[in-house]
Amino acid sequence: MAEKSLFAVLLRSPWWISFVVVGLITLVSGALLPKEYFLVGSLAGFPIFVVGCIAAWRQLRAPSPAKVAEMLDAVGSMPWRSFADTLEAAWVREGCTVERLKPGGAADMALILGGKTTLVSARRWKAATHGVEPLRDLHAAMQARDASAGVYVVTQGQLSDNARAFARDHGITVLQGEGVARLLLAAR
Repeated sequence: MAEKSLFAVLLRSPWWISFVVVGLITLVSGALLPKEYFLVGSLAGFPIFVVGCIAAWRQLRAPSPAKVAEMLDAVGSMPWRSFADTLEAAWVREGCTVERLKPGGAADMALILGGKTTLVSARRWKAATHGVEPLRDLHAAMQARDASAGVYVVTQGQLSDNARAFARDHGITVLQGEGVARLLLAAR
């Protein structure tokens, strides 16, 4: 789905906005269409109603900001082995087979799901700044292993603009802060 499509925007928006849009479509249908076509015009809002239901479901299941902050604090105090074990448990819960890679490489884990491999670089999760170099190393490891995607995990600090652009252009997902917390909270 395109990032700027109506459905994608509504999925990211508060759930009630979709229902307001459905109400507006129904009101406009009642005002502008003849009575015999009102039902057909109103049904044009049904896909948006479904998107609103999906958004509501996601938002109701999402952890509170306090839980996210608590998880990020807990992650910040974890040693590497505990953090890696927690990440592994979260991805196993999502159905992935997790293979730990030898220490010191560009990638720390390989996630295998549906025959596709995703390499994960998470060892620098506490770094204050993240430049392009670790992402270049991850991309090289992805090519060497013929991985379809890569994930770079960041819980603290920020990615530089160049690093963010490199990740976007080379199929690397940056799992940052709140995304990491949500993944780990879902594993509990």
